[in-house]
Amino acid sequence: MAEIGFIGLGNMGLPMAANLVKAGHVVTGFDTVAAALEKARAAGIAIAGTAAGAAADRDIVVTMLPNGDIVRSVFAEIVPAARPGSVIVDSSTIDVASARIVHAMATEAGLLCLDAPVSGGVGGAEAGTLTFMAGGSQAALDRARPALEVMGGRIVHCGDGGAGQAAKICNNMLLGISMIGTCEAFALAGKLGLSQQALFDVISTSSGQCWSVNTYCPVPGVGPKSPADNDYQPGFAAALMLKDLGLAQQAAEASGAATPMGRHATAIYEAFVKAGNGGTDFSGIIRFLDQVRDR
Repeated sequence: MAEIGFIGLGNMGLPMAANLVKAGHVVTGFDTVAAALEKARAAGIAIAGTAAGAAADRDIVVTMLPNGDIVRSVFAEIVPAARPGSVIVDSSTIDVASARIVHAMATEAGLLCLDAPVSGGVGGAEAGTLTFMAGGSQAALDRARPALEVMGGRIVHCGDGGAGQAAKICNNMLLGISMIGTCEAFALAGKLGLSQQALFDVISTSSGQCWSVNTYCPVPGVGPKSPADNDYQPGFAAALMLKDLGLAQQAAEASGAATPMGRHATAIYEAFVKAGNGGTDFSGIIRFLDQVRDR
């Protein structure tokens, strides 16, 4: 079993690290939040006093952090402390440029590196069924695989450094767009007097079917259980969707890609979050549509 450092023990990182412990790996963690460290201890995770301490002399180091600035800062601490030949796996969702910068930092120090953001949310982290979108060398992926296979149900090698982040932001841009479209369809059905269940039965088996309908329907009591059945408690918070849409727009501007629907979805989620809904599940946008009708 591997010696693993885990930095970032929040809503996603803690259950991911806990699953590594359950699988028999020796995990040493670090977080700046005291409450997170208490929960980590209870899950059998040893606690280091610093990020560098969590990374020192480990086979694999995993980071799960809020943004690119923090990832770059943490890499500046852990890269000098890491064992030569070990692999650092950044599972944060960050901008592609930052991912490429930390890849270069690790490579120059004789380390392997993967950017491996995830899809599946807190539920997937708890169940160990996340999808990892990995960017980096085959050697880095092979070295990290024993940990990734515990935490995820699927690993997709997307290409070289930064490709995992590119895949994540493209996926989540589409998700944000499709959830708004799904909510508009169900809202229109309600105005037309059509049963929400009837619309679900049609869309889920017809050309309009998508994950936002079939798996994560934003209408309470329709389809599989989703945050809509729990007063839109996340799930995947709207503030995080807005972050990912912003990253997609940043990448689109830098690359010259045309993403008018992505830009429009970003504006709608920005209004939703500014109205105090950042902690609401992103599917809760269905309750906000009347307020953004003219956007």
